[in-house]
Amino acid sequence: MLPRSRSSSRSSPPSSWRTDTVIKHGEYADAGIPYYWVVDLSEPVSLVAGHLAGEFGYQDAPAVTGTFTTAEPFPVRLDLTRLSHDS
Repeated sequence: MLPRSRSSSRSSPPSSWRTDTVIKHGEYADAGIPYYWVVDLSEPVSLVAGHLAGEFGYQDAPAVTGTFTTAEPFPVRLDLTRLSHDS
């Protein structure tokens, strides 16, 4: 899971979001890593969960805000609002 902020006040370089969502997305899929999550720490905090979809690389689910719940790759329930900079 890669936490990132797209806001203008982010501390990571502007190219970081592109690196995590395009470059690493492809590289990790090519390496066969079955799941790839990206957390965006800008308000509202969101999470995009991807899973390998064969030769097409990752299939990303729509971004989730609020509570993220999944059973794969392990059961987890995350309250994304608790990841806010104001928490």
